[in-house]
Amino acid sequence: MTNVFIDGEQGTTGLQIHDRLRGRSDITLMTLPVSHRKDTRLRAGMLNNCDIAILCLPDEAAREAVALVENPHVRIIDASSAHRVTPGWTYGFPEMSADQPERIRTSTRITNPGCYPTGAIGLLLPLVNAGLLPADYPLSIHAVSGYSGGGRAAIEQFEGEQADSAPAFQVYGLGLRHKHVPEIARYAGLSVPPVFMPAYGAYRQGIVLSVPLQQRLLPKNASAVAIHACLTEHYSHSQYVKVLPHITAGDAERINPERLNGTNDMELGVFSNPENGQILLTAVFDNLGKGASGAAVQNLNLLLDTH
Repeated sequence: MTNVFIDGEQGTTGLQIHDRLRGRSDITLMTLPVSHRKDTRLRAGMLNNCDIAILCLPDEAAREAVALVENPHVRIIDASSAHRVTPGWTYGFPEMSADQPERIRTSTRITNPGCYPTGAIGLLLPLVNAGLLPADYPLSIHAVSGYSGGGRAAIEQFEGEQADSAPAFQVYGLGLRHKHVPEIARYAGLSVPPVFMPAYGAYRQGIVLSVPLQQRLLPKNASAVAIHACLTEHYSHSQYVKVLPHITAGDAERINPERLNGTNDMELGVFSNPENGQILLTAVFDNLGKGASGAAVQNLNLLLDTH
């Protein structure tokens, strides 16, 4: 029996992970009473006596938790953004490459991908590796998430006493220094950072992320058909990531960012208009699923060697 401790289980991601693990017979969930969760001594005891710790904490608290771990046998899955570009940590996106699941399985320090980077890297990395997308392409990434992506404060804004005054839509990160940009650039293999434009909508969860491409700026062999074939091949054996049929001008349907809520799935799309030489890449997934708790459980299952 594997002992799993969720440090920060009362937060949005922690609660979702706890729900996904409830009832499993292969693990024992270690819990710390709410009244003791800020007791450093007790937290250190839980962290050092579990087999796997899942950190669902703000970045600074996650770094503090890692520093408390002295037992070399404890494996850590960090759901914060504290260690996503830190040397020595394995990036917990199994679908990145054929050998990434094994890297995760044999690692003691795994950092969960960010929600937005999951979609961006999922779309871009295979294309960069295949030479269909130049590493220095002037990329723009637009993404809209449900308000739960903003954490407890945003949930209170939309679900609390002042919910009637919450905005229907809001763009943020206008300083163009969003913390996800270095993560996207590094793991998508980009040599220049993309312009990243995140937003929240007035719905609880679900992400639609889109990346526009201009055919004239791509290599000659990088047609929409080739791009779609590349993504399809890359994810042909993936359990959770699927590529939708290629859709050309006149056939497009609307995208519902909530369609995969409650799952660990992600759907990638390639839309194109040959007449104007434009291609649009899209990703739809649950920011609390594949973008957070679902990804953590997927990585946990790799550590446990279960599916």
